[in-house]
Parts: sequence; structure tokens; C-alpha cells
Amino acid sequence: MKQTKTNRFAKKSLGQNFLIDDNVIARIIASLDIIAGESVVEIGPGRGALTSELLDSGANLTGLEIDRELVPRLKEEYGDRDNFRCIEGDVLQVDLSTVVEDPPTKLVGNLPYYISSAILQKLIEQRNLFSRIVLMLQKEVVDRVVAKPGDSARGFLTVLVEDAFDSKRLFDVPPEAFIPRPKVQSTVVLLTPRDSEVQDSLLFRKIASVAFAQKRKTILNNLKQTVEGADDFLRLAEIDPRRRAETLTSAEWASLIHTISNKKKP
Repeated sequence: MKQTKTNRFAKKSLGQNFLIDDNVIARIIASLDIIAGESVVEIGPGRGALTSELLDSGANLTGLEIDRELVPRLKEEYGDRDNFRCIEGDVLQVDLSTVVEDPPTKLVGNLPYYISSAILQKLIEQRNLFSRIVLMLQKEVVDRVVAKPGDSARGFLTVLVEDAFDSKRLFDVPPEAFIPRPKVQSTVVLLTPRDSEVQDSLLFRKIASVAFAQKRKTILNNLKQTVEGADDFLRLAEIDPRRRAETLTSAEWASLIHTISNKKKP
């Protein structure tokens, strides 16, 4: 396990936990299935635990780093490598199409856990830029992302990610793999972008948000607060109004959004 990089520079405000476990690093790199010469984007290279291995793999690497104090350190350490460039920026504020040089490319990141849901939603919007995404997330978030219909962990984020990606839990990572140690368990997940089944993504977000507003309620009781004719829409989509939102499959969400989009009263 690497111990050369200390926690002196970890900033709580940025949710920084630096990965130091060689075995975990190797498994993340392997899961990207990198071919020498292809492009890879790393969100938050930090102090370079993944960066050096990514460069050694032959990838043309672009690091997107928010910490202005770490950017010059990364450029100093890896700036002489022809296959590296570092961009200072916030992934939530940057248009990723300006970062990706040769889409679709691969993306990897050990994400700050406090904004992981927001980053996932950003990646959903710009998933056409990527062919393969490997992320380190809080285990609880991955539990939600991969939750199947009927699982109580299933929620708004689940159905958005499920519509945009094929998701696969890869492996768990213990707190001692980081400096400083986080108070939560971590999990690495593989996301493979796919075409959406819904015809109106904005309507989908709106309806899903309302449907999961109060998870103990039926989908009808949630939807009828804001969607006129919710009962009729559910029946036309062949969805029992007494079910909860967490039980719906991707195909049923697509059917419901199609029905509302095409049958909505003027």
C-alpha cells in the first residue's frame, strides 16, 4: 500500500480522500480496459495515484482538477509526458465537450462523495462523450444506482442512471485504502452509456422526481398532486396506480412518459 502521499493537503471543503492502495489502483486501471493511444479523462486526479498508472498504460490522459493548489503540482510531476494535459476546473461547471478531445472516450474518477449525485446527473446529460465510465463512489450511492425494481434503495437517481447506463458494481473499497480515511465504505462501479428509452428526458426527470417525492405513497398519490389525469395516464401505460414508484421497470417508465407526452390534455 502506498504511503508516500500524506493527508497534509487534503481539503475537507473539497471532499478530498486520496487513494493510496496499489491493489485498488490496479483494479481500477484494469476495469477501464485501456488500449494504448486512446483518450481517457480523469475527474479529480488529486495527487496522482491513478494518474501515473493511467499514463503508463499509454492512454492520452486529460486530468480535470478543481484544486488550484494541486494543478501546478500535477503539471510539474507529469508535464513532461507527451500523453498528459491538466485542466483546472469544476466538473459541475465545465462543459465536458470542451474537455474531451476524441469522443467517445473513457472516464475515471474518485468522486467527492458530497456531490457524487450531481456529477452523475451531469454525466447522464453528456454521456454521448463517453464509451466507458469507472467511478469510485460511496457504497450507499452505488447501492441506489444498481438497485433493481422493488428494492427499497431504488429512487430518483436510480431510474435516471438506469435509463442512461448499463451499471455494474465492480468491488468494494475499505476506508484504509485512503488518506485521510473516510467514515464510509466505498465502491467502484462501471457505467456503460446506452440510448435512452424515454422520448422526453426533461419530462422524465419531472415525473420521476414527483413520483419519488414520498416513497411510502403509491405512485398515483404522488403524481396526482401535480399531474392532472395521473390515474388515466397510469392505466393507459398499464401500470397499477396502487404500486410504488420503486417497483417500476425501465420499460414501464418509458411507457408512462410516452403516454403522458402524447396524451397530455391541452
